[in-house]
Amino acid sequence: MKALMLVGVVMLVLGIVSFFVPFPHSEHHGVSMGDAHMGITTHDDQKVSPVVSIVLVVVGAGLMIASRKS
Repeated sequence: MKALMLVGVVMLVLGIVSFFVPFPHSEHHGVSMGDAHMGITTHDDQKVSPVVSIVLVVVGAGLMIASRKS
């Protein structure tokens, strides 16, 4: 049952970290006309939805509790 505890700890840590750490996202938009190329790259930092973070924390804690009872 130690594997279940390990998975629970990992999910709990990922849930807590996802509240604070933004994930970078880059997109490149461009147009090519013959030999010429014009483009722009946009960069945006996005955070995970708070609902997803809460679900990760709750599931991680639940797995940790379930591994202790087994």
